[in-house]
Amino acid sequence: MADQDSISARISANCPPETQQVLTAAWAHDVESVRKLLDAPGKASCQDPVTGETPLHAAIRACGAPSEDDTPEDLEAAKKTVYELLLWGGIWNDVDDHNETPGCLAHRLNRPELYRLCVEAGVRAEMLFGLLEGYEELSSGEEEEEDYVMMENGNGDVEDGDEAPELVNAGENGQSGAAEEELEVAEEEEEPKFQPPKTDAYADDVKSEAYLRSKLTYSDGKLVDDDGNGVMMAWETDIMRQSVDALLPGKEPGKRILNIGFGMGIIDTMFAETKPSVHHIIEAHPEVLEHLSTPESSFGSPWEASGPTPGAFKVYKGKWQEVCLQLLEKGQIYDAIYFDTFGEDYAQLRMFFTEFIPGLLDGKGIFGFFNGLGADRKICYDVYTEVSEMHLADAGLDVDWKEIGVDMGELAEAGKGEWEGVKRRYWTLDRYQLPTCTFLG
Repeated sequence: MADQDSISARISANCPPETQQVLTAAWAHDVESVRKLLDAPGKASCQDPVTGETPLHAAIRACGAPSEDDTPEDLEAAKKTVYELLLWGGIWNDVDDHNETPGCLAHRLNRPELYRLCVEAGVRAEMLFGLLEGYEELSSGEEEEEDYVMMENGNGDVEDGDEAPELVNAGENGQSGAAEEELEVAEEEEEPKFQPPKTDAYADDVKSEAYLRSKLTYSDGKLVDDDGNGVMMAWETDIMRQSVDALLPGKEPGKRILNIGFGMGIIDTMFAETKPSVHHIIEAHPEVLEHLSTPESSFGSPWEASGPTPGAFKVYKGKWQEVCLQLLEKGQIYDAIYFDTFGEDYAQLRMFFTEFIPGLLDGKGIFGFFNGLGADRKICYDVYTEVSEMHLADAGLDVDWKEIGVDMGELAEAGKGEWEGVKRRYWTLDRYQLPTCTFLG
């Protein structure tokens, strides 16, 4: 990819002069010139219409991979340029024609200091979205980030904002300001715009209501919906096993367990093997519930009847938001709680550990969740991991992360191996951060 990373390959002949100036200054790590050129909202996130190169991409790409020619002064100039661009609204997760964000590029080029600056910008942005109660799923690169201007102030951060229209006076020839503005808009519309790449590997996210209406199929170690989206897959088994070990140290029998999201039943089978005194499952999808009720299921009526006391083993049918309220009203307490739903965004997970964990988890209990947030792109995954840690602390929870390897042998390529027949490749990383959450103090 060396030739593709050259300045001549990244700044196209169709690049508008103003954009070319900013990209060239960023590539040269000329901080003073960059600062002078960023004189209007949006300039820090301008893009070459062909390559999608942003000033952040240019500043990072110019460094190349580490070499003997590197000097501390060169790296410091690059860091100052990246910081300046972020300060002026450079978008940390804009993608280029290679489907790389600036952070993805920094990671590929083995520039950890620059990658860290991009992660910090992403964390600041997501924390601000949280304060504004404007959660959005992190872009995986396929969505176009139109009218999105990051307004940073030293500590960060981001606001969603269209540029305010300027007041226009009548022209010299008596032409109205409105007419001149229409002409200016028309000219702006003729300027070529970069269209982010779309790939089958990164399908649109599935929303909860659509998922609950979908038809599911259990086959070949997969649970997929009628659009071919992977709901749960057998490759997650090792993650589930290590999650059980973290939630139930020593796998001591007699624990009270709550699992939200049955799926293929992988983790519930493991929970059942520990001989709990209470084992409750919450599941909302009608077809999963139908599967649970079949004679072949290990969690049907016979299992429920085998509990040590009435209701000790039970599948609660419905949305967790409603069922958990019932459990709170009953005063139900658990030693271990696991959360793994499908088709819900981060706001729902945060609501669960903020509003429900304090009332459902025993003071010495342990909470865990499937940490698949933003897992189709490393920088999104790292940002979400840090954001969730901060929000968990706000909720009074301490979290320990255990990094475990993921065998990518059958997971490395979309449409092949484990992903054959699955449209939505929701995991692309070789490392998983397993969370173990307990109450602070």
